[in-house]
Amino acid sequence: MEESSLTTSPSILDGDNYETWAVRMTVHLQALDVWEAVEENYKVPPLGANPTVAQTKLYKERKTRKAKAKACLSAIVSPSILIKIMKIDSAAEIWEYLKKEYKGDERIKNMTMMNLIREFEMKKMKKSNAVKDYGAQLLSIADKVRLLGKQFSNEKIV
Repeated sequence: MEESSLTTSPSILDGDNYETWAVRMTVHLQALDVWEAVEENYKVPPLGANPTVAQTKLYKERKTRKAKAKACLSAIVSPSILIKIMKIDSAAEIWEYLKKEYKGDERIKNMTMMNLIREFEMKKMKKSNAVKDYGAQLLSIADKVRLLGKQFSNEKIV
């Protein structure tokens, strides 16, 4: 798949949308075939004397993959976040920094999850709502809860 044929890039990380950004960014980096540079944080050893063509090709591919991953992460953050990460050396270190800084702590995540579940349980269909719209609202809340890591069965939605 050519890079130019990919769908649009993930939304910009602004600090408040980490959970959805991380999911989209992971898929985006996988589609570009650079996710392993983030996930594995491998080192690219220097080429020895008289490298073979295969060694040179592998060296270049791994260096390029690391550079592309870092470029993607730098391009899809807000300017204020870019200032914080621009001195970080590798894509894997940038990813960990963003996760630590913007994922939020468990207490906040649990409170958000509880609020969403309460909103789901209190949701009532209005006379002006179509069944389709009401169902979409319930699914939207359920998806947000799932994104935060809680199991939310389809039976509960029904």
